[in-house]
Amino acid sequence: AFFNTAIIAGIQGAKKTSDLIPLCHPLALNSIDIDIREKDKTNVLITCTVETEGKTGVEMEALSGATVAALTIYDMCKAVDKSMTIGPIRLAEKQGGRSGHFINPEEPV
Repeated sequence: AFFNTAIIAGIQGAKKTSDLIPLCHPLALNSIDIDIREKDKTNVLITCTVETEGKTGVEMEALSGATVAALTIYDMCKAVDKSMTIGPIRLAEKQGGRSGHFINPEEPV
C-alpha cells in the first residue's frame, strides 16, 4: 500500500513524457504498468512497462515513469533520509520502433 502513490505518479510521469522531454512526441499509450518491489531493507526496484500500437518505441515514456515513481518515493522518505540515491536508471528491453528489438546486455537474466 505504501507504494500506491508512487505507482500513480509513475503512470502520470509516463503519460506526460512529451511535456517533459523536448522534441518527444505525444503518444497514444495502450498500457502502463509500474512494479515496485523491495530488494532488501534499504533498496527498491522499480520497473515501468509501457505499450503502444504506434510505430515508435516508448522507451522514453518507460524511463520517465520509473524516474517519477522513484522521485515520489524519495519525496515521501526524505524526512527519514535525505542522503538516499536514485539509480542506476536504464532501459532493460525495447521492442518495436525503427531500431527494432533491444535487450540491454547489463540487465540480469
